[in-house]
Amino acid sequence: MIDKIPTQTGTREQLVTDLKTVIHDAEAWLRNGGALGGEELKAKFETTLASAKAGLAHYQETVVDAAKATDEYVKENPWKSVGLGAAVGVVVGMLIARK
Repeated sequence: MIDKIPTQTGTREQLVTDLKTVIHDAEAWLRNGGALGGEELKAKFETTLASAKAGLAHYQETVVDAAKATDEYVKENPWKSVGLGAAVGVVVGMLIARK
């Protein structure tokens, strides 16, 4: 059922934060590549990148689980799914027509 779909907003927010940190660290590493402490910055960058990769893998797992739960719901309730899809289509059509 729809109740089985996991919500992972914390995971998504952590992933976005990790990716921003990776970008920031990469920029700093490129700016200070020849300076002392370059190895320290490189190690920090690699750690942050590994954390972002792990977060992305976890988020991907969550999305796959949600897709499987949605697939099960549609198979168990095909007519409800058709009705819901039609209702969403009508609402989207009305929003497009307003512009």
